[in-house]
Amino acid sequence: MKPRTRKLLWLAAEVLVVAGVYFGIQAWRTRTLPVGPAPSFNVETLAGQRLSLDDYRGRAVLVHFWATWCPVCHLEQPNITAVARDWPVITVAMQSGDAKHVRQYLKKHGLGWTVIVDESGELSRRFGVQAVPTDFVIGPQGTIRFAELGYSTTWGLRARLWWAAHAASD
Repeated sequence: MKPRTRKLLWLAAEVLVVAGVYFGIQAWRTRTLPVGPAPSFNVETLAGQRLSLDDYRGRAVLVHFWATWCPVCHLEQPNITAVARDWPVITVAMQSGDAKHVRQYLKKHGLGWTVIVDESGELSRRFGVQAVPTDFVIGPQGTIRFAELGYSTTWGLRARLWWAAHAASD
């Protein structure tokens, strides 16, 4: 076997091992998150509007759990803002204080998101969220298509939303 071919085979093997480890870790980290139908909710947003997950039937939607005290959430803010320009996004401020505190945080950071203040953590518990950031991509029929724990890229979120919106069945 030629040295170049051997190097390419080793590189391919290393890539497969790294990918396997990454996806294995992700599967383990998200093992407690729900699958199947998304937990329903009918709540008031920070802006005072009633919001139900059923309002998004027929469209893929991102449900993003975050916290004002979370440094990774802060790093991810531009990604969520960019995705929200093209896709429906509901954000849930998990255990981040009262509405006044969350409103001040949003203003300070220039965020115009649709926000549910989950001060008690009740909605987070229903979704099985134990750490932030956690993202759920909900398909057009209300089924959880993807769940991600930790930092997500703009393109990764957009790809998951596109896939959920265009998959043959929810």
